[in-house]
Amino acid sequence: MTPREAVQILMLSPIYFRLEPAERKQLIKEYCELFSQIVAEQQSKSEE
Repeated sequence: MTPREAVQILMLSPIYFRLEPAERKQLIKEYCELFSQIVAEQQSKSEE
């Protein structure tokens, strides 16, 4: 997932707009990392 895609999803939450820019940047980073981890786990399960 790209940061742009993450922002599009996170913007659906009203809480996103209450965050400071630095907090938004951190949230986007963490969201992308978690998404990558989930995708990797699903791929490893499907290979079993």
